Amino acid sequence: MTISYWLLPLLFATGLVAGLVDAIAGGGGLITLPVLLWTGIPPQYALGTNKLQSTFGSGSAMAHFAGAGTITLKESLEGIAFTAIGAAAGALTVQRLDPGFLRGIIPFLLLAIAIYTLLTPRLGLEDIHPRLAKFPFYLCGGLAIGFYDGFFGPGTGSFWVIALMLGLGYNMTTATGYTKVMNFTSNIVSLAMFILGGHVYYTAGLVMGVGQLIGAQVGAGLVLSRGARFVRPIFITMSLAITAKLLFDYYR
Repeated sequence: MTISYWLLPLLFATGLVAGLVDAIAGGGGLITLPVLLWTGIPPQYALGTNKLQSTFGSGSAMAHFAGAGTITLKESLEGIAFTAIGAAAGALTVQRLDPGFLRGIIPFLLLAIAIYTLLTPRLGLEDIHPRLAKFPFYLCGGLAIGFYDGFFGPGTGSFWVIALMLGLGYNMTTATGYTKVMNFTSNIVSLAMFILGGHVYYTAGLVMGVGQLIGAQVGAGLVLSRGARFVRPIFITMSLAITAKLLFDYYR
């Protein structure tokens, strides 16, 4: 398929906005995937192309957080390993099973996350005592959330942020930074599966990826300069937006 040249600026702008939103609170796929489908790209290619461009955004945001000293990659090696395994298993499984059964469950989990965050106003404002050691946390969280991202995907960032805050006791800014590490891991592994299947349009993905790079840098900078009080309302809004979109798709 050939992408019309007049669509390239639109794809770049879409990647830019999605990268900005995704670096702050997740949910950039709500913006990018509908635009890719609107251009006429078949669904399986849209999913693969979306993974390509989102890899740029999550990688860029991760590098920004690491460069600022908010996260340390060696502290999350277990998470990277288990998330990679989970994402690979999810991407392989989705090629054999219908992910439809998840569509009816995930919106309510996301809604529960948004409500819980609203009802606990100090959640994420400061570090708390971790409830789990890192190895068992990443063993369970990495495999489960990584599998989910490879298998289905929407809301992955929300699940990681809340899990990192509750499980490891991180504040919301640090949790957002480590979420980008896990997002990048599952994105790159899932992308490899789509590339092997030949379901990626590189022109569209790379143009959007450049926008993602820029948007993610700006978004990560805002998280670091504004902190949890800035991230929190956007996080809740995106969780509710993803919930509404999934419910609409499921029941329409």
